[in-house]
Amino acid sequence: MNFQEMLRPVPAGAKFELDGWHVWCGSMTQDAEGRFYLYYSRWPERAGFEAWATHSEIAYAVANNPLGPFHHVDTVWTCRDGVASWDKDVAHNPAILRYGNRYYLYYMGTHGPEFDLDQPADEATWWAYRNHQRIGVAVADHPAGPWTRGTSPVLDVSPEEWDGLMTSNPTVCVSADGRILMMYKGVAEGPPPKGGAVNAGVAFADHPLGPFRKQPAPTVTNPTNDWAVEDPCVWCQGNAYYALMKDFQGYFTKSERGSVALFESSDGISWRPSRHVLAFDLQIPWAHQVAQSVLRLERPQLWFDESGMPAVLLCAVLEREGSRSYNIRIPLAYDYIKLVDN
Repeated sequence: MNFQEMLRPVPAGAKFELDGWHVWCGSMTQDAEGRFYLYYSRWPERAGFEAWATHSEIAYAVANNPLGPFHHVDTVWTCRDGVASWDKDVAHNPAILRYGNRYYLYYMGTHGPEFDLDQPADEATWWAYRNHQRIGVAVADHPAGPWTRGTSPVLDVSPEEWDGLMTSNPTVCVSADGRILMMYKGVAEGPPPKGGAVNAGVAFADHPLGPFRKQPAPTVTNPTNDWAVEDPCVWCQGNAYYALMKDFQGYFTKSERGSVALFESSDGISWRPSRHVLAFDLQIPWAHQVAQSVLRLERPQLWFDESGMPAVLLCAVLEREGSRSYNIRIPLAYDYIKLVDN
């Protein structure tokens, strides 16, 4: 597969932003009536970009077209509701899965010490929130909710293993044998506050609500740097599995730091860089202007059309330090897909 050749120009209306808010992530589904729902993370712009770890909530917007324009509707659920739980303060990293007649929203949840929400958190508080991150799932009969969250993480940490400190960045797909495959980011225990290596791993379940059974070792590591990859997006197509991942160091893509690499697998367990490993770099191919270089183009997620082919790539954008982040949808020309490389 040559993912880079699938990218098409981005219409101006395929950009979603909110005044006063940082917008991040982005995962999309469709209801039975054909309306589109965009789930995204947001937090107050005044708190600064790094407040994603301490202030984020998940909200949703609707549109009649997968490229938009989308209009904000509401938060998915209320964080900081006073109820003590593992995800009581923050929700982030939404990833939606329609399975049967129900919708499953995977996310990162966390909690931490109280602080003045009108101010950025101090360093110790920020790292406490980051290191309490775990993966959860909520279920609903309709994309607009109401949503029922689990009382515990659907994918917790495994002490003394490669993901012993935190888990986040969930992405899921239905595997060729009908199981649910989850790929996620894990951080190992290590020197505070950052902990150890940052890698990607997989887990399988017979049902979207779990239980998920982890593979014992990470699926993607960088032999030259402990911070390897994050932000996976996994899917099953034909007899193969594919995953997009942010390449922290540019090690796999041989391109700039933070570019996105394409990996592939025959079984969803053993992964290797694709022959055309550079999926995309940090440029937006706008339809109405020349390609724009940005500081971050992250959190890739895919929307699939009725035939099961990837039709839209969703990404989060930070143009430069100090700017307000937003989401874009990039149309894909999937007739370029080659399931077997020549």
